Amino acid sequence: MSGIATKAANSVFYKARMEAKEENEMLSSREGAAEVLGIDRTRLARIELGTLTPYPEEAVLMADAYNAPNLMNHFCTAECPIGKRIMMQADLEQLDKMAIDILTAVHGVANVSDAVLTIVADGRVSGEEMAELQKVLQNMQQVAKAASELQIYISKAKGGVRKL
Repeated sequence: MSGIATKAANSVFYKARMEAKEENEMLSSREGAAEVLGIDRTRLARIELGTLTPYPEEAVLMADAYNAPNLMNHFCTAECPIGKRIMMQADLEQLDKMAIDILTAVHGVANVSDAVLTIVADGRVSGEEMAELQKVLQNMQQVAKAASELQIYISKAKGGVRKL
């Protein structure tokens, strides 16, 4: 049984592997995980230590092998230059917290359609209306984040990463 890799202890990839070892003993070592993933052990070590960014395909492999759909969101929001700009970070949340986040986000959207229609009615967006559009965007981003967290939760509960 291997010990805790203290240098990699804060790595999301390492943490996911350590959680997954409960279901698959091969994941308890980097050697076993590298075999399962089909990548070099030293490459996996460097990914877990944070000295190497995984390829997108490797992030998907780890998400699948570890049943950790949150790894894909992490990769896109923390590693990918495009994802960093356009995606919101979502985490695997507890069901009760997630329900509150969803209800809060949906409640904030209740008046969005009226606000948007009022803003665009004259075909122009004034400075004051731009501030209102920014509020609409923030509300929609909360909904998107809640939806991403729900997708991660469902994928994890189903035992594998799948596009919903």
